[in-house]
Amino acid sequence: MPVIVEGPIIAALSCGKPAYLVVLLHGPGSSGAAIIDQALNWAPTMPKADFVAAEAPFPCASGGRQWFENADASPAAINDGIRATAPLLDAFLDDMLAQRRLPDSHLALVGFSHGAMLALHVGLRRPKPMAAIVAFSGVLYDERALIEDIASKPPVLMIHGEADPIVPFSAMTATKERLKALGAPVKSLRRPGLGHAMDDDGILVAGDFLSAFVVHKPAASAQDHDHG
Repeated sequence: MPVIVEGPIIAALSCGKPAYLVVLLHGPGSSGAAIIDQALNWAPTMPKADFVAAEAPFPCASGGRQWFENADASPAAINDGIRATAPLLDAFLDDMLAQRRLPDSHLALVGFSHGAMLALHVGLRRPKPMAAIVAFSGVLYDERALIEDIASKPPVLMIHGEADPIVPFSAMTATKERLKALGAPVKSLRRPGLGHAMDDDGILVAGDFLSAFVVHKPAASAQDHDHG
């Protein structure tokens, strides 16, 4: 049976019991090792957080791992794959939290590409709200189902390249508007000229967002705002 397993970890710099957990979900054909390095930028401002890269459950024909099996690139296939994998991620998150004796309110999800889509799908459906979701180059393809399925509304940051040839920038803005309509606090960062990738500016803004909503937990909800 396919499972999601724990990949590379950056342990809390405070050296004590972690107070927060940030789980990173890599893109297709990649691995936890490829995304965990981004957390090196965030750890200094979140010294009580464990950063864990999850490893996707399926091998990819071109190398690396992928979040769902034998799916083509169509939105319908991606959506079906995410729905099939979502229970695996839920179980993984439950296990990671239980190991650290932490509540969902001290958990954040960060994903890239398919990992971002999975983070959005699962994070908005968990009955207990997590602290934050950061989605790099990811969107929702099941917006109609989300209307019935949404169970919590954690702060969301969507970071997207305007020149993304795989997941169009317009798809991100459509997801953002749907989340706003559902009452989810959502921000976005547009990256002019960037394709389907994570860049330094996006990583820095993600770190600020995580620090604000995971560690400091502002009383007011995040307000929608586009960054140039």
